[in-house]
Amino acid sequence: MEAPVEDVTIGVRNAIADLERATDRRMMEDSGLLMPSKGDEGVDLFIATCSAGGGLQMIVLGLIPRISAKTAEKAALGAGAIVMDVFAHDDGRTEDERIESLYTLRPDMILFTGGFDGGAVNQMEYLAKELSLARPPARQGSGFKVPVVFAGNKDAMPLISSILGKEFSLTQVDNIRPTLEIENLGPTQKMIQSLFMEHVMAHAPGCSKLADWVSIPIMPTPMAEGRMFQVLAASSGENVLGVGLGGATTNIYSVYDGVFVRTVSANLGMSYSIYNVLNAAKAVNISRWLPFEIPSKDLFDSVRNKALHPTIIPQTLEELMIEHAIARESIRLAFEAHQSLTVTPVPRYLDIANWQTHGRWSDTLLPKEEKSYLDMKKLHWIVGTGGLLSHSPRRAQAALILIDAFQPLGVTKLAQDSVFMIPHLGILSTVNNKAAMEIFHRDCLVRLGTCVTFAGRGKEGDDVGTVTARLPKGEDLERSITYGTLKRIKLGQDEACEIKVEPKARFDVGKGRGKIVTARIEGGEVGLIVDARGRPLQLPDEGEAGRNKLQEWFKELEVYPKSDEDEGR
Repeated sequence: MEAPVEDVTIGVRNAIADLERATDRRMMEDSGLLMPSKGDEGVDLFIATCSAGGGLQMIVLGLIPRISAKTAEKAALGAGAIVMDVFAHDDGRTEDERIESLYTLRPDMILFTGGFDGGAVNQMEYLAKELSLARPPARQGSGFKVPVVFAGNKDAMPLISSILGKEFSLTQVDNIRPTLEIENLGPTQKMIQSLFMEHVMAHAPGCSKLADWVSIPIMPTPMAEGRMFQVLAASSGENVLGVGLGGATTNIYSVYDGVFVRTVSANLGMSYSIYNVLNAAKAVNISRWLPFEIPSKDLFDSVRNKALHPTIIPQTLEELMIEHAIARESIRLAFEAHQSLTVTPVPRYLDIANWQTHGRWSDTLLPKEEKSYLDMKKLHWIVGTGGLLSHSPRRAQAALILIDAFQPLGVTKLAQDSVFMIPHLGILSTVNNKAAMEIFHRDCLVRLGTCVTFAGRGKEGDDVGTVTARLPKGEDLERSITYGTLKRIKLGQDEACEIKVEPKARFDVGKGRGKIVTARIEGGEVGLIVDARGRPLQLPDEGEAGRNKLQEWFKELEVYPKSDEDEGR
């Protein structure tokens, strides 16, 4: 939705017109409205997702950084929001600094939470007064009251209402953290979605008209995307890790043992935010993925050109490789942020009395930062969506980007969205789950293959173990695997095979060091990929030898076209 056409319904009408020509079915009235289904005309159901106007931008306030504030951030991200900042009473900023920061932001909505049900309410007063003093202006302009969703201690609502009721549009929902042990995200996320449509999308050009066309409420695109990852996890009974690599943001989704978490890195993307990736990752971390030498100035110039002209596509193989290197770093950085929110929800030790007495945590009483509960050995799927991944010239490019960025362990299935269909199927699943899953597996999900990883450290050329397989045509395969290599075993989309992996004592393929793994492997566009480059992934040294090693990996997976030098050999 960009100038000169800023009405979303214009794009929708153009898309429907294309669909009418492709199907030879009339779907719109001459007036431009959708026709109800009748015979061989009209439509039965019209659904839509939307992230117009930069999506839903929110501020989060919580009483305690690692409890209510972190839970509130998870709720906002899961509802499809971009979290602009997270504020807490003891977040390391002074009161004046928090007020100043709040004032400089222009949110669509604010989520305010804190306190357990039945607990003290006086601590909530400090944050409420800071918010009232700051009175952040609405992104929609003057005269618009910013919606505030209060999802904290229900006993504090009268106090919160007396402080914020006049300046903000205040709504109360069930406590997001009613007790220390329980997270209750659902009511908050439903309210955020409802207010998103009522207050935010109503101000996006054309969205109020679009809301009259749809059969069910419009859903924020990231929320619909996350919904489909949840459906995949539920239908397969497996753990799923997904990435939505966009132009302005990089979204990471995980569904692990039934727990869904979405995070958004709002300043990491492949077009509008590409320069931010360069600044965050540093040039050296991008150039390490390139099989050719490039001066820092040339790399910066290439990125600046993309930032200035975000819709252009690479014109040379080198430009494509640079974009793929940046994609690896954008996903890597976003995944690091995701891991910080996928932690055990209950801190090990809290002295609530100390908080109520002193109003802050002492250093000795702060709960220890937990490690992410995401065990990469127990993740069954890694799925990518977004323009760069969906439209990679070769499927092996998307597969290697996912492997390099996420560094899976053990046995992991790789897949990607064929044409950025996942969000649309996510909202369809709320109406007709069977139809959504049929389309998902038939037309959307592109199986790239399976990655088998030898984790551990070694020296180049060390023997890490063997892979034995009975291929679909009855051929027996046995490969000795050496450290520092990638190996590709072709195994088609509809093919599968039984494999046995015998790692050496120092290496782990998902069951522990030296433990044999047997598994049924599903094929795909790339096939079976055996990654013996170690974990954490060790990239080759800088210089010509290192660049040659990258070329070796790319050649083995047929990631890029052969060079003239290769053709002549």
